[in-house]
Amino acid sequence: MGRVALRGIRAHLVRFILSVLAVTLGVAFVAGTFSLRTMMSSTFSGIVDSSMTGDAYVRGSELSAASDVGDTRNLIPASLAPTLADIDGVDLALPEISGAIVLVGSDGTAVTSTQAPSFGTALDPDDPSVTVVAGRLPRSADEIALESETLASSGLAVGDLTQVVLGGEVRDVTVVADVSMGAPMAGATIVFLDVPTATAVFAADGQVPMISVYAAPGVSETSLVDRLAPVLSAGSAEAVSGDYMRDQARTDIESMLGFVQTFMLVFAGISLFVGAFIISNTFSMSVRQRMREFALLRAVGASPSQVFASILIQAAVVGLLGSALGIAAGLGLVSLLRIAFEQMGMDLSGSIPLSAGTVVISLVIGTVVSIVAAALPARRAALTAPVEAMRDDVATTDKSLRVRAIAGTVIVAAGAAALLAALVRPETDGATMLGLGAGGLVVGVLVLAPVIARHTLGVLAAVFVAAVRPLGRLARGNVIRNPRRTANTAGALMIGMALVGAASVLAASATASTRAIVEDGWISDFSVQSATQAVPSGAVADVRGLATVGSVDEASYGSAHVSGPGEATTAAESMIVVSLPPEAFGRTVDIDVTDGSLATLADGELAVQKATAEDLGWQVGDQVTLAAEAGSVTAPVGAIIDTQMISAPIIVSDALLAQVIRPADTTVEMLLVTAAPGAGLGALRADLVEVAAPYVVLSVLDAEDFAAELANQVNQILVILYALLGLSIVIAILGIVNTLALSVIERTREIGLMRAVGLGRLQLAGIVTIESVLTAVFGTVVGVVVGVSVAAVMPTVFADSGLTTLVIPWAQLTAMLALAAVVGVLAALWPALRAARLPVLDAVASD
Repeated sequence: MGRVALRGIRAHLVRFILSVLAVTLGVAFVAGTFSLRTMMSSTFSGIVDSSMTGDAYVRGSELSAASDVGDTRNLIPASLAPTLADIDGVDLALPEISGAIVLVGSDGTAVTSTQAPSFGTALDPDDPSVTVVAGRLPRSADEIALESETLASSGLAVGDLTQVVLGGEVRDVTVVADVSMGAPMAGATIVFLDVPTATAVFAADGQVPMISVYAAPGVSETSLVDRLAPVLSAGSAEAVSGDYMRDQARTDIESMLGFVQTFMLVFAGISLFVGAFIISNTFSMSVRQRMREFALLRAVGASPSQVFASILIQAAVVGLLGSALGIAAGLGLVSLLRIAFEQMGMDLSGSIPLSAGTVVISLVIGTVVSIVAAALPARRAALTAPVEAMRDDVATTDKSLRVRAIAGTVIVAAGAAALLAALVRPETDGATMLGLGAGGLVVGVLVLAPVIARHTLGVLAAVFVAAVRPLGRLARGNVIRNPRRTANTAGALMIGMALVGAASVLAASATASTRAIVEDGWISDFSVQSATQAVPSGAVADVRGLATVGSVDEASYGSAHVSGPGEATTAAESMIVVSLPPEAFGRTVDIDVTDGSLATLADGELAVQKATAEDLGWQVGDQVTLAAEAGSVTAPVGAIIDTQMISAPIIVSDALLAQVIRPADTTVEMLLVTAAPGAGLGALRADLVEVAAPYVVLSVLDAEDFAAELANQVNQILVILYALLGLSIVIAILGIVNTLALSVIERTREIGLMRAVGLGRLQLAGIVTIESVLTAVFGTVVGVVVGVSVAAVMPTVFADSGLTTLVIPWAQLTAMLALAAVVGVLAALWPALRAARLPVLDAVASD
C-alpha cells in the first residue's frame, strides 16, 4: 500500500503541494523559534564568557532577596581589593565599578539601541578581559574609550571630541581608544572610564557589588577560593569560583529567554493549528473525489486498514516534506531577523544554529500534525462500503449537521458562560475563565460553522445575487450546497481573523485606557523625561533654577526589600518603591485613594497599591519594613491607592526613600513641572526645552504628548503581535486557494456542462471569484465577532493592569471586511484561471 499511496501523491500532485506549503509555514515558525533562541542564548553566553573572565569573585555574603534575574546581595568595600591581591596565589584583584552613562554620537544625539543598556565602567590597565584595538587607555576625566560595536554605532572614531552625561552632568570628552571585549555585546552601549573618574561617580562611598580575582599561574579556581575564604570570614563577603558565577549568569539568561521562546511558540502553535485545517480539508476533499479509486482497491482485496494506512502514508509524506522545507524556511526567517536586529544595533553572534534537537522536533511536529489532520478523512474512506463509494455522489445527511448543531451550541454556551463568569468575578478567577471562555467559544463556533454557513451565506450573497446575474446565484448555490466544505475552508481564516479582531480591540482599548489614565491623574503642566529612564541630577538643578517654573516634583524610584507584618526579613520581597514629595498630590498628580489618606506620607507613612494590598493582605495601619543599602525603616501603611498613573506597588515620600536607598541607587524617572504665577505655558516649554537640549536624551512633554508616548509604546508591542498573526492569515489564504482548486477539480464535469451550454470563461472565473469572496467574508465576519466578543471582556478582567476602557474600532473592523474581499479575490486568481482553461469536451467526459 505504500507504493499505492506514493502513486496517489504523484497523480494528484497539485492538491498536495498546497498542503505541504501549509505545513512548511507552520514548521518554519517552530524551527525559527528554536534557532533564534539558540542564537540569542549563544550571544549572551558569549557576553558572559568575555565579560566574566575572573577565576574567582568576591561578593556580599548576605542575600537580601532572590529574583528571576539573580540574587540581590550587600555591597562590599572596594578597598578590599588590595588586601585580596596580596594573598598568595592571587595575581590580580579588580573592583567592579560601573553605572549609567549617556554617550552622544557623531550626529549629536544619544547613542541607544533597542532595549540594551548604556553604561560606563572603570577600565584598569591590568584588566585581562579587554583588548585595546586602537589608541590608548583613558587617563583623565575628559577621556573615554569605547567598545568596538559602540564605536561603530556611534559614528565616532578614535580622536573625536564628543560629550557624555555622567553623574548628572554634561562633560566634554575625547575618544582615545577602541576596545574589544572579544564577543558581540548585543547592542549594549559600553563606555570605558579611567578608574579614578569611575570611582568618583559610581562608587563615591567606596562600596562595590563585586571584586574580580585572577589566579596566579598554576592555581586552580577551587584552590583560589579556599585561599580567599580565611580573609573574608570576618566580614560580610564571600568568595565563589568563576565557573559558578558564569553558570549562574547563564541560568539567569536562559530563564529570561524562556519567555521569548514561549511567546514565539504560541504563535507557532496557532500557525500549525490553522495549517491543520487546510490539511484536513485537503484530505477530506481528496477522499471524496477518490471514492471510486478506493472502491476499486477494496474490490481487488484491500482491507479497510490498508486503505486507511495508504492515506496516512500520504499525510506522512506531506508532513515530512513540509517539515523539511519548513526547517529551511525557518533558518531563512532567522537570517532575516538577524539582519533586522543588526539594523537596530543588536548584533547576534555566531552562525545560525541548527541543532539535531530542532530538526527532530520540527519533523515530528509537522508529521504528527499532518497525520492527525488526515486521520478522520482516512477513517471515513476506510469504512465506506465499496458499493456506496462507487456512486457518483456521496451525500452527507442532515442528521450529521443536526448533531454538529447540538454539539456546537453546547460548546458555545459553555464558552459564553465562562466569559460571563469572568465578567461577574474578575478579581478571583477572571483570567482563567476568560481563557476557558475564549477557547470554548472558538471551538464551539468551528463545530457550529457549517450550520452558521447554511443560514448566513444566503444573506451575505444577496449583493452578488442582485448585482451580478446569474453568476451571483450560481456562486451562492455552490457555497451553500456543501456547507461543511465552505465552513472548513473559512475555518482557518476564522481563527486568524478572531485573533486579529481581538488584537484590534485590545490595541484601541489600551490606547484609550492609557489616555484616560493620564487625563485622570495628570495635573502638571509639563514633565521632563529621559530616553534612558534616568533624568540627570544636573538637569534637575537646571530646571529648578528657571524663573518660569513654579514647582518641580521629582518622581524617583529604587529597589527595596519589603516585608509585611509578621514576615521575617529573610522572606522580604524585592519591590520597586517610588517617591514623590507629599505636596505633589493635588499639585502635579491626582491619585484615587480607597482607604486612608495621602497626607500621611508627610509623616513617614506608606501608600500601597490596591492590588498589592489585596495580594499581600495589607490594610491601613499595618507595619511594613523597607530595607536596602542605606538602611531599614518600618512604617505604617497610611493609604491604599488605586491608580495606573504610577505603576509601582509602593509610594513613599522622598525623605523616606532617602533613608532606605542610597542616592547612587536612586533614579529620577521624571520631573513634574508647573508654571510660575504669571508665566505662560509657551514660555515655560521654551525654557524647559532649552535646558533639556544639552542633555541630549531629555524630552519635554505635556499631558497630550505623554499620553501619546505611552500609547506608542503599547502600539510598538502590538505591531509585533500583528506581524505574527499575519502568518496565520497567509496560511488561511493558502487554505482558500487550496479548497477552491480542489473544488474546481471536484466539479470538473459540472464546469464542462456549464461551458457547453454557453457559460463564458470570464463568467466561470467570476463564479469562482464570488465563491472565494463569500468564503473569505464569512470567515472574517464570524472570526471578528468571536474575537470582539472575547476582547470585550478584557477591560473588566484586566482593569487592575490599566486596561480600563473598552473601545471597539469600527472603522478598523470595517476595513478588515474590505480586506477579506480582497483576500477572496487574490485567493481565487489561480483556481479561477484553472477552471476557465479546462477543455470543454475533456471536462464533460470527466468522471
